Amino acid sequence: MRRRVIILLLAGLAAPAVAQLGLPQVGQTVGQTVGGVAGAIDQTVDRTVDRVGNLDVAAPVRSVRELARDRLSRLDAFLKAHPAEIERDDTGVPARRGVVLLVDADPGTLDAVRKLGFEARPVQGLEALGLSSAELGVPVGMDLSAALKRLRAALPGKTFSSDPIHFPSGEAGGRAAAGSGAGANIRTSIGMIDGGVADAVPVSARRAFAKGGPSASDHGTAVASLMRKAGATQIAAADVYGQDPAGGSALAIAQALSWMTGDKIPVVSISLVGPPNPLLERAITAAGSRGMTIVAAVGNDGPAAPPAYPASYPNVIAVTGVDGRNRVLIEAGKALHLDYAAPGADMTALNARGRDWGVRGTSFAAPLVAARAAAAIDTGKDRNGLRATLDAEARDLGKKGPDATYGRGLLCGNCARR
Repeated sequence: MRRRVIILLLAGLAAPAVAQLGLPQVGQTVGQTVGGVAGAIDQTVDRTVDRVGNLDVAAPVRSVRELARDRLSRLDAFLKAHPAEIERDDTGVPARRGVVLLVDADPGTLDAVRKLGFEARPVQGLEALGLSSAELGVPVGMDLSAALKRLRAALPGKTFSSDPIHFPSGEAGGRAAAGSGAGANIRTSIGMIDGGVADAVPVSARRAFAKGGPSASDHGTAVASLMRKAGATQIAAADVYGQDPAGGSALAIAQALSWMTGDKIPVVSISLVGPPNPLLERAITAAGSRGMTIVAAVGNDGPAAPPAYPASYPNVIAVTGVDGRNRVLIEAGKALHLDYAAPGADMTALNARGRDWGVRGTSFAAPLVAARAAAAIDTGKDRNGLRATLDAEARDLGKKGPDATYGRGLLCGNCARR
């Protein structure tokens, strides 16, 4: 029986599902080429085998590697299914086709890129962050890699990037513990940047940052329902996916942050992961300098995966997940730092049809920590006091003191499992 459980856990590690309507099941960490992702998965499998003890798991490892290749095939299928919207950039990650982002756009630079044959469209919707950016349309017949190489060579002092796609970091339909309930009402508004939220979960505001949105998704609805279960009463929901295959881009997330900054929402939860991106990094920094506390999941690609973003950006509260026995999820990813753990399995949330189902993943831990941050603000804490309050509330797990597995401890241990 023990061996069977471990086999199932290993299989789950290799193929985390993406529970977002209209989005295929693909990997959540996209900061590598396909070959690089395969290598990371093989490393993750090897390290996992080291942890499970002296069992004969050679056959399961082969199976896991086959699942890993299937996962890469699904990513390839996703790209092939949407050739008009998605292509790989110079680092191999899926990004919006034919679009280059220019950070710090000024009239002189826009004139220069037009002379190189690129269309230049100033980006709207970043005003509250004080950012100026532009979308550059790539000339016909040129791919993103060639476009970025040309722009960087011609204008070496400027920052150009693709607009990479981010993916949700959790799955739905897993095993669930019985029971539900809500924590004490939290008055402070909490923002969430995710898929759309179904009407079954009341939100105070919603806005779309992708074509066809707002559009109810299982993942976004589950995140919002967990926030409410933890006591949130005011939720601002940004749908960055809509019905767009190119949804979840760095630009869409930055625009959502600008909306929430303008509305003075003090806490924002992001349960998405992707590669580092200069525009999104600037947006996160600008939002933080204006008083926003951002909470983000570390993803579900295992401890051998590259660091997940936006959780890895400085001053973002990075959150991992634990199961019902307070064991870190075997598939939990990593960030460049780790702040807290929260429940990420053995609990239920609502899906887009308003039905309870089991959820699993660090996606579902992040909104619980965001709720505790908002609760601290309810008591009058500023950003510095908020961190101290969360530290005092956190229950130490693992080895004594802060560690790389649980951060500074477990928050909201019971609020989502009542």
